[in-house]
Amino acid sequence: MKTVQDYIRTIVDFPHEGIMFRDVTTLFADPRGFRMAIDQMLHPYAGLEIDKVVGLEARGFILGGAIAHQLSVGFVPIRKKGKLPGATISQAYKLEYGEAIVELHDDAIKPGEKILVVDDLLATGGTAEAGIKLIERLGGEVISCAFIIDLPDLGGRKRLEAMGMEVNALCAFDGD
Repeated sequence: MKTVQDYIRTIVDFPHEGIMFRDVTTLFADPRGFRMAIDQMLHPYAGLEIDKVVGLEARGFILGGAIAHQLSVGFVPIRKKGKLPGATISQAYKLEYGEAIVELHDDAIKPGEKILVVDDLLATGGTAEAGIKLIERLGGEVISCAFIIDLPDLGGRKRLEAMGMEVNALCAFDGD
């Protein structure tokens, strides 16, 4: 029987030499694999109160939309700077080389709403941390963070857990 990890393709030396890119598009393209991933991502949250799902750009939109639909709750995107119309709040975070900024509509989350943060992959945790900070600035309560893939050697899980976050991932790959 196949696992979620079996549907994920590894591309060697992308986008740079020495990187093992974990490609979830092969998982998304397979109806059984995609259904399995969504069902397994939902499992830890059965019976919990969740008001909205927040997806991190860009593959978190695919997962977050499907999960929000299954939970019958709203979906909120966190996007790269300059991609959202209307009034936003922003949060900078560090990349390997330089800095990036993500944004959230300033009215997307109401104080006290319980939020599930979703993305495809947890590496260093910088994007997720920035997203969590935006949610918390609007008064939202992040109940958990859900990913398909954890790259534990890059420290993202430890970073988010140090913030008091629960982290769930369907599989892990060693190395980069």
